[in-house]
Amino acid sequence: MTQDVQKETSLTILALDTSTESCSVALMTDGSTYQQQVDAPREHSQRLLPMVDSVLKQAQVSLKDIELIAYGRGPGSFTGIRICTSMTQGLALGLNVPVIGISTLAAMAQIAITEEGAKQVLCAIDARMGEVYWGQFIDVNGMATLVGEERVSRPEEVTMQLDAAVSIYCAGTGFDAYPELLSLTDKMSLCEQAKFPKASAMLALAQMGYQQGDATSVDELAPVYLRDTVTWKKLPGRE
Repeated sequence: MTQDVQKETSLTILALDTSTESCSVALMTDGSTYQQQVDAPREHSQRLLPMVDSVLKQAQVSLKDIELIAYGRGPGSFTGIRICTSMTQGLALGLNVPVIGISTLAAMAQIAITEEGAKQVLCAIDARMGEVYWGQFIDVNGMATLVGEERVSRPEEVTMQLDAAVSIYCAGTGFDAYPELLSLTDKMSLCEQAKFPKASAMLALAQMGYQQGDATSVDELAPVYLRDTVTWKKLPGRE
């Protein structure tokens, strides 16, 4: 498990993400960010609340001080997304605070932009069933900004809208599962720090979204699976 504290801005935001193998929590309060992350597949439901408690203790604040909850809305693991959204729902109802869903692809792009200075990012998460969840992002004033739309498709159906003449950072498990994606252009490089989304990367996106009026009540909480009902039915044992 990793822990970190760094300086940020003022709104008190709790961010949660369990959409991939990685489970992460981050808290921004009083100009500082507190975060924890652990790679613990199949343990997210047991890990998440203790991690929330830990960052609150580090920051010396209580749940009642939280003003906004940001949650990893997907795409990613169906089970992981459900864990994150249900935990967000329970906390937000108890605290009577707004929520804001953050794309897990955007969170990975934000890591590449913040930590590597990336100007263009292709994000791809292994979606199993021979497919990837993917999206393309550019840096706009230091923030990950989606180009086109987020999609799920077979790797060979990934089409580039980014500038192929400029460096493109690649983030996510999709590139481990399908290394041929790295040959879409000759300007692509793998960003290992952004293999998984991090709750800490969601904080800046959440603050921007809050300022733009994107926060909602908990009743409007909206996970994003990308796969439709027809695709879901293709899974073994589903009808």
